Amino acid sequence: MASAQRYKNNPILKPDESTSWEADSVFNASPIKANNKLHILYRAISNPKEIEGNQVKVSTIGKATSSRGFNFKNRTQFIKPEEDWEKFGCEDPRVTHFEGKYYIFYTALSNYPFSAEGIKVGVAVSPDMKKIEKKHLVTPFNAKAMALFPERVHGKIAVIFSYHTDRPPSKTMIVYLDDIEQLWSQDFWDDWEKSKDKHLLDLKRGTKDQIEVGAPPIKTKDGWVLVYSEIKNYQTPYPLFTIQTALLDHDNPTKVVGRTEEPLLIPFKDYEKYGKVENIVFPSGAIILKNNLHIFYSGADTVVAAASVPLKQLMDEMKKVQSHIVEFQRFAHNPILKPIAENNWEEKAVLNPAAIRLKNKTHILYRAMDNTGVSTIGYASSKDNLNIDERLNKPIYKPRKDFEVSKKPGNSGCEDPRLTKIGKKIYMLYTAYNGKQPPAGAITWIKEKDFLKKKWNWSEPKIITEPGVDNKDIVLFPRKINGRYYLLHRPHSRDVWIDSTDNLDFEKGEYLKGNKLFTPRDEGWDTLKVGANTPPIETPAGWVVIYHGVSSSSRKYRVGAVLLDKEDPTKVLCRLHDPLLEPEMEYEKKGQVDNVVFPCGHVIVDGIIYLYYGGADSVVAVAKVEFKKITTILAESIYEE
Repeated sequence: MASAQRYKNNPILKPDESTSWEADSVFNASPIKANNKLHILYRAISNPKEIEGNQVKVSTIGKATSSRGFNFKNRTQFIKPEEDWEKFGCEDPRVTHFEGKYYIFYTALSNYPFSAEGIKVGVAVSPDMKKIEKKHLVTPFNAKAMALFPERVHGKIAVIFSYHTDRPPSKTMIVYLDDIEQLWSQDFWDDWEKSKDKHLLDLKRGTKDQIEVGAPPIKTKDGWVLVYSEIKNYQTPYPLFTIQTALLDHDNPTKVVGRTEEPLLIPFKDYEKYGKVENIVFPSGAIILKNNLHIFYSGADTVVAAASVPLKQLMDEMKKVQSHIVEFQRFAHNPILKPIAENNWEEKAVLNPAAIRLKNKTHILYRAMDNTGVSTIGYASSKDNLNIDERLNKPIYKPRKDFEVSKKPGNSGCEDPRLTKIGKKIYMLYTAYNGKQPPAGAITWIKEKDFLKKKWNWSEPKIITEPGVDNKDIVLFPRKINGRYYLLHRPHSRDVWIDSTDNLDFEKGEYLKGNKLFTPRDEGWDTLKVGANTPPIETPAGWVVIYHGVSSSSRKYRVGAVLLDKEDPTKVLCRLHDPLLEPEMEYEKKGQVDNVVFPCGHVIVDGIIYLYYGGADSVVAVAKVEFKKITTILAESIYEE
């Protein structure tokens, strides 16, 4: 997946406390090439000043230039309030060179306190980026974020903007004109509003999301690239500001032909999290330089920052060209296990299966849920790793101890098993939950000979994670390393931790602790939380760990891989940039929890890895791929910890 790399010298522009007009903050910059230099226009907020008896921090538009890189100098005030319709400020410029002139659209403020009626779009026209020759009020209604397409579309002038941003729900609109002067014609806009919905560009993914136009569209051979702001859960106390891109059709820009699935950026760095308005990344400009798309954005509405992404990588993702990613082949007859209504212990859902290959048979232990939410462990098996040959009609493992038995209806029981064979014992690690205390990691074992005979003589289960700490995704390495057993776990529901022990008895008072092994990344598909899935796989290059990651934006569960050092598994050697498996099929996208693929087991037979996973927390499925492809791409991974 494409993700942007922040410029190492961010922020590239900070407030200048010695200059009154930009002493408070500088942000929302828009770049343009002119006169053999790179210019940025940016919003600057002043120290408080009096306007019509009000103490106001006034926004004006500054300009800075660079002859090399993003080292901007020569800061000057370029556009400032002069007309009645902008007397309380000029905000958020977006500049486009079009047919010999530079058009700078900005938000014009005409009233205070600020309200929708006084927030409109203005435009300044410059012949040379040295002076402004004229200004116009553009929209007679509430609007923001207007930008001009740099070329005509089917012979028409085209602009894009955010309509009624301060009177939600806002809409993203594309407008076509015959003459540039129609932009500041009241009659033109009166006619346009009568048929405005014909010009809608729908980029929303959720009803609670807010979209705002970011940078002016950029023409490529595949279409118009639009960088925009997607604010998740905008009308809630905890909105998430993200930077996204969409690919619009050359001839019909209201048609979206591709888009990024996950954000290119979310607030992560201190200069994005802390400032005048916390936790904001907002794109306002972009430019292609040396085959990279460079995005200029606001950090916490206080500074100007920049990030870049390889254009080809971005275009491939938007067009869903993923030849560099290992692709699991799903079994054509998935799901291989579904709930059985006649068995009350598994009538609600079957999910998250462990797997182990013994005596030319794959044994699958899966989590089963009844209609009250109690989880037990069921059994099925397959000779060919795909088709189910046997399925027992009773659970082979039930809640037995206080830490996994609930006294009232609701989610509880034994969840998400993982199986590891060491010597003549098969260890099962699982999540124990009694509906009262936080979920905890538990361990039990059974002799291999009893397992094969289906004599379910499981040992007394023990809690092996700290009491009172939410901990799941416990997996055990298949052998000792330097005399110790290693385990992965996920305390506090966010990071993968690693710990070791000299034995697996876990006498009273012994609990997993250890240290963080790897964490969610600041961008991409695994930004919210990560957790181990199947037992680590030993290879000559190191231990391959299959893990899941959850996006803070889409909340999708995907599957990735990490490579650990063979003799020191506390050391991460590399981590795949892209996921190996993600929700695509209906049985993965719709269920108890939508958009989930969650494996707990695998087997490797004749060089093929079969991955057994839960789909949407409702069914069991399997997918396969040549295991060497995973180890090869790990070795060649472009992402390193």
